[in-house]
Amino acid sequence: MVSNTPPIYIDTPLALIPTPKFETGQDDPFTIEASHMALSHNSFIRGFNSIYQQDPRVQHPADKSDFVGYCLAWAECVATHHHYEETEFFPNLDQAAGQKGLMDDAVHEHEAFFGGMERMKKYLLDNGTDFSSTELIAIMGSFKEPLHSHLKAEPSAIMALAKYSTQDNPIDILGIADAAGKIDLIAAKKQVNLGFMFNTLPVFFLNMETVKFEGGMWHGVFPPLKGMAKMVMNKAVPMWHSGRWRFVSCSPDGEAKQLAV
Repeated sequence: MVSNTPPIYIDTPLALIPTPKFETGQDDPFTIEASHMALSHNSFIRGFNSIYQQDPRVQHPADKSDFVGYCLAWAECVATHHHYEETEFFPNLDQAAGQKGLMDDAVHEHEAFFGGMERMKKYLLDNGTDFSSTELIAIMGSFKEPLHSHLKAEPSAIMALAKYSTQDNPIDILGIADAAGKIDLIAAKKQVNLGFMFNTLPVFFLNMETVKFEGGMWHGVFPPLKGMAKMVMNKAVPMWHSGRWRFVSCSPDGEAKQLAV
């Protein structure tokens, strides 16, 4: 008998990224910032994978409506992250280092998958619940390799910036990330208004598996939410649009979970 029970989320088709801290054992600021970036990127990867895995099984109209909302939230979260890198984080790094274009390679990598993500958003907005599972997968397939390549490469690029931090000109990489509004989580303090918090932000926090990843070394450490703040973001906020957040890959406690379909 074929089981109709949805499967547990797995890390495919895109593989997760190891953090530099896990790989090197170092804990200098550049390693920590690069590791936070890798963890954030892994949330985007799990979001992509959760869409890719569930898309062929979404059949009922109500499920399709929620699923479209989930897909659009994921695309908005990733786009916001990269927008604020380009407009605030990267320029502030250049200023601190006294150099120009330190992260130009990352900007060019963004360009390689932005078009595909925009096609995905337009396709879902134009078609709504009438979207074709096959067509959505084809659109995602058109940008998944450049997206994954970028997500893997950027933490190493952050690590490489350490050479510009000297005794005469120290670079406060963690301070710059925070001042740029990046919070090392998604992209922008400035963007975390009520609309963004309720409509988009859960797709980030609820695709963050920390219980088993790298032996649980990031559990309770990143994202840096504790106590009431963690409860609000992981459990209370997702009560709004709860239908769309069914499709996330992880539980509020940071464990990979059974998928919605």
